[in-house]
Amino acid sequence: MNDSLSIWVAGARPRTLPAAVAPILAGAASAAALGRYHWGIAALCMVVALALQVGVNYANDYSDGVRGTDDDRVGPTRLTASGLASPGAVKRAAFLSFGVAAVAGLAIVALSGHWWLLILGALCIVAAWFYTGGKRPYGYLGLGEVMVFVFFGLVATVGTTYVIADAAPLHAWLAGAAVGALASGILVANNLRDIPTDRLTGKMTLPVRLGDRNTRLFYLALAVLTVAAVIGFAALTSWWALVALLAIGLLIEPLRRVLGGANGRGLIPVIQSTGFAEIGIGLGLLVGIYLA
Repeated sequence: MNDSLSIWVAGARPRTLPAAVAPILAGAASAAALGRYHWGIAALCMVVALALQVGVNYANDYSDGVRGTDDDRVGPTRLTASGLASPGAVKRAAFLSFGVAAVAGLAIVALSGHWWLLILGALCIVAAWFYTGGKRPYGYLGLGEVMVFVFFGLVATVGTTYVIADAAPLHAWLAGAAVGALASGILVANNLRDIPTDRLTGKMTLPVRLGDRNTRLFYLALAVLTVAAVIGFAALTSWWALVALLAIGLLIEPLRRVLGGANGRGLIPVIQSTGFAEIGIGLGLLVGIYLA
């Protein structure tokens, strides 16, 4: 059994980590638009988001592995299903990651003084575990993309803005929608790739329910939503924020692949490129506000 660092890094699925970074950048941009800055809190928010993302990846690996739904997958390393690590070790890695997120979250609460955020933090950890964990995981019911949009889009972005600026303006929600749509796009591409195996194992993800063609159109719709949300953010803050739309260029190749019918390993680059586009949007919003 190989428990080397490289195996655990691969199991953390680095291609998905932009979904954690982008909303913190977008939230900091929204706070900056209000003239509020606190890079220490922003850094702690980043730790929380990254730890939750790694945690949900390990939790997914563990739960899908013990259920047998990862036995014939194409894509990133599956520690449990491949036998590279024991189920117990993967489960412990998931909860260790959630623990890191909890500690960083406590520090944020102490600095911001908003103790009620402890409830929100607990909900985030519960949502991370029950994506594929428990008796009725919501990821198997077609709700994965929705929850990613909510937690790695709206909650992470607006939450970052709130703990820095003590406000949750409309433009923060739009920023959250912009990055959340692409975070969902990462999962859509992943689940589009896995439709054949998910259908066989009874994992009824949203792409399984929508079907191949409608899932591809849904990915396009998420890209359009991102553009619309960025424009709305710029209209409420500064038109300099439109610099974020430069990142949309990174979606040209993913859209070509998705709409062109790519499947299997042909969709793996889509996941990575969508993640880079999401970081580009978050960073672009922040740079645009600073340029303003």
